[in-house]
Amino acid sequence: MAVDVIEQIKGGLVVSCQSEEGSPFHHPDFMARFARCAEMGGAVGIRAKEPDIRAIKQMCSLPVLGIDKVYFEGFEVYITPRFEDAQRIAAAGAELIALDATPRPRPGGDTAEEIIRRIKDELRLPVMADISTVEEAAAAEEMGADLVATTLSGYTDYSPRGDEPDWDLLEAVIGAVKVPVVAEGGFTTPAEARRALDMGAWALVVGSAITRPIDITKRFVSAMSR
Repeated sequence: MAVDVIEQIKGGLVVSCQSEEGSPFHHPDFMARFARCAEMGGAVGIRAKEPDIRAIKQMCSLPVLGIDKVYFEGFEVYITPRFEDAQRIAAAGAELIALDATPRPRPGGDTAEEIIRRIKDELRLPVMADISTVEEAAAAEEMGADLVATTLSGYTDYSPRGDEPDWDLLEAVIGAVKVPVVAEGGFTTPAEARRALDMGAWALVVGSAITRPIDITKRFVSAMSR
């Protein structure tokens, strides 16, 4: 299973189909339709959260890189922070579990390493580790992660935040680990996607530039207001 999913997304586009409260698209049915559109457009996978995964699996045949965003007061980690969250994602039908692999404290007291081990041993699913630094990528590889992704660049208080993809991080991680590296975060154009693959990224995840009409509209409005 692990090899099949990882190989299936190689060299391709994974579309992140997620919505937040306040968006008119904040409903599993809409996320499922976005996923189906992504499939029709040639995407190789979908990154999605519960409770949208079940709806997506009914409408789309692509593998789902599953997460859940669970917020706990006093904790910065919210992407699949506990093993029980991974269990819920697996039960919904995800073929891969993605999680925050930073060393920051998480609710329940388990470490990222413990959760990764349990996902692989008990759920028998591959793990993608979301990281924000090259050190975290190397550590995630040591923990047993099957892939690492640059998802959290700019989302930790010790990583830089910019409007463009973190090219420096992507290059550094590709050079530092042997597991596949997924580029994610800040990608808005096909040219940027091509550049990431040319640099050696295994695959690319794009979300807001495809599935968030409000954000897309704001970029046009901002550019036209200068």
